[in-house]
Amino acid sequence: MDNNLSGNNPVQTTVVNSRNPYAIPAAIVIGFAMIAGAIYFSGGNSKIAENNNQPNPNAETGTETTGPVRPVDENDHIRGNPNAPIVIVEYSDYDCPFCKNYHETMTRIMESYGVKGQVAWVYRQFPIEQLHPSAPRLAQASECVADLAGNDAFWKFSDLVFGEREVNEQTNMARLSEFAVTAGASKNAFEECLNSGQMKSVVEQDMIDGRNAGAKGTPYSVVIVGDQQGVINGAQPYSNVSQIIETLLSQIKGAEGSAESEA
Repeated sequence: MDNNLSGNNPVQTTVVNSRNPYAIPAAIVIGFAMIAGAIYFSGGNSKIAENNNQPNPNAETGTETTGPVRPVDENDHIRGNPNAPIVIVEYSDYDCPFCKNYHETMTRIMESYGVKGQVAWVYRQFPIEQLHPSAPRLAQASECVADLAGNDAFWKFSDLVFGEREVNEQTNMARLSEFAVTAGASKNAFEECLNSGQMKSVVEQDMIDGRNAGAKGTPYSVVIVGDQQGVINGAQPYSNVSQIIETLLSQIKGAEGSAESEA
């Protein structure tokens, strides 16, 4: 059962250095630390222990990044402009109810900011099997679709899984194949890929990377601006995420103006 954490948790902040292949000039991120207080929110999410992947009912409500997030590259699932000044890397679980809500939030964020090239959304796998037994298979299924039909198909499949399935719905091959075909993958190739388990290592690597970045539950998002990163922890509502983005965009614009005046 997911831990439904209170939205009244104290706000915490964290900013650490990260190497980002889509990094913007350093001048643009001058103000990042000044608004870091807006970046770290703790909201409703599911928690797991750092060791053994065992459920931990006493897990801390605040989670700070323990290291830089893995650099975003062409192998990632990216929605929007990969060169956007703000990149949100989400670690998610297809069977997590909070992730389902947050997927809707991020979809709205991309409708508001992604279409303008201001925000890129990166999806990485963090299935919590002890809470959601079907989650690892769903994660592998999405990776099969991406491998067979590309990035757009991956996102279409993900939208279908979050939009059409009930949380913890018993997953059968027919249902997943239906989603895969609708997304653009071949039914036979998809089923062969999923049954082979060949995408298990891809999912496991995302899990390792997520833990290294501080994830203990889902959804867990790392906001990257240039060489700086901060955390959105939990299923924050659209208003919170939008406020973070607006603040960052304002700081980026101000830093750009300062850089131009000094040139």
